[in-house]
Amino acid sequence: MVRSLCPARTRRQTLSKHITHWIGGKQVATAGSAPRRGDIFDPATGKVTGQVDFATIAEVDAAVGAAVTAFGAWRNSSLAKRTTVLFNFRELLNARKDELAAIIVAEHGKVHSDALGEIARGQEVVEYACGIPQLLKGGFTEQASTGVDVYSIRQPLGPVAIISPFNFPAMVPMWFFPIAIAAGNTVILKPSEKDPSAAQFIAELWKEAGLPDGVFNVVHGDKVSVDRLLEHPDVKSVSFVGSTPIARYVYETGTRYGKRVQALGGAKNHMLVLPDSDLDLAADSAINAGFGAAGERCMAVSVLVAVDPIGDELVEKIKQRMATLKVGPGCNGDSDMGPLVTGVHRDKVTSYLESGLADGAELAVDGRKHPITGADKNGAETTDGFWLGPTLFDHVKPGMSVYNDEIFGPVLSVVRVSSYEEGLELINSNPYGNGTAIFTNDGGAARRFQNEVEVGMVGINVPIPVPVAYYSFGGWKASLFGDSHAYGPDGIHFFTRSKAVTSRWLDPSHGGINLGFPTNA
Repeated sequence: MVRSLCPARTRRQTLSKHITHWIGGKQVATAGSAPRRGDIFDPATGKVTGQVDFATIAEVDAAVGAAVTAFGAWRNSSLAKRTTVLFNFRELLNARKDELAAIIVAEHGKVHSDALGEIARGQEVVEYACGIPQLLKGGFTEQASTGVDVYSIRQPLGPVAIISPFNFPAMVPMWFFPIAIAAGNTVILKPSEKDPSAAQFIAELWKEAGLPDGVFNVVHGDKVSVDRLLEHPDVKSVSFVGSTPIARYVYETGTRYGKRVQALGGAKNHMLVLPDSDLDLAADSAINAGFGAAGERCMAVSVLVAVDPIGDELVEKIKQRMATLKVGPGCNGDSDMGPLVTGVHRDKVTSYLESGLADGAELAVDGRKHPITGADKNGAETTDGFWLGPTLFDHVKPGMSVYNDEIFGPVLSVVRVSSYEEGLELINSNPYGNGTAIFTNDGGAARRFQNEVEVGMVGINVPIPVPVAYYSFGGWKASLFGDSHAYGPDGIHFFTRSKAVTSRWLDPSHGGINLGFPTNA
């Protein structure tokens, strides 16, 4: 029997949810009167469960204005005060993580355990930011010249914008706002309109943690909100995660308006499997990295590069494991994989099954035929959900749409190569450079791969090499616009400006006038 975590209200499908903006420490009182709104869906049922207000330019300006007003006092608050608030937020998030996970499941569709994992990885950055007194320490040089000391300090930028995607409604914002806030900035978050409730929940946690009003603001919406944040003169930086075309647009537009921009784009992550590798480990890893969160991860493995002669055996092992996956509502305790986020996205992903066949790839496993489990006894609850089961293409080649495009769904492509060198060339020739992995028991081959591969994040027998919080996350090539990665040391540098101070305090017993040019004596 399926153990259900689904709340009764989602079964009844009542349209009771109304999400609006959080500005200056409170919700905007629109009472459903916003001129533009979007529907919020339960991906497991396909039903509309609420609506989200889309911000007008005036509402975006109000959020930025609240951030501007709050900045002066927050930047001058002590590090002790800031860390107290951060620790409070951490404790509240730990205590209420199941609530936040349920919100993510209800709007994104991923399974509950995956939502909890997302929160845990975001919480790592919160904990890293709790060390802000150490992270902001500058340098000091005494007696650089006679009686002259030189030291460096790092100071906040001001109001900063974060534009986050639908696939990680909690974790991706937490890649940015803990460090931004800890460093003394104020924040305007624009989450995805597809799953906006997590941002609202987080805003309320910040309020309860003691964060002053206006330090953390949330505006919902679409391109109108994004464009206003990109052009607003009081927004000092923009952090973005999403597709490569939009990342390029955000970077080019934001920098044109004089802002710091870190824009993380798309991916086509390859997993290279050498003949000496543990094929059971490789098959397990391909399943986990390819189909977790229904493939809606920028670090998902979407291309498995098999160095023959292991291709047939590895594909067979993967097919056997795919058949055991339970696809069902994310709030059911035994589901391995949930639905896709929207019907439009599901249809787009499904279209690649036909185009892959047309291009000559072999459809080894058709996800459209995978059973959906965990419905009610009549099957009514999931009939109209946004479903596509795990899908496997074999004998894929570069140039095929299933290889070239970031599908962002549960579609794994297998490419056969004859050697390590051919596999490396394939990966390095790809326009994306987000994440990659090699599976091998040869330490020399692994070391050579990590040196030669042109990708920003590398796993060795690790399929999803997302760095821990005290390193930084980010890819190369078309996967990153700008030179700053997310969180870790790069995050500290991105959300602060360095200032060098040269000081001299004259001995009162000395003096005199000297019109000569200062020299290092």
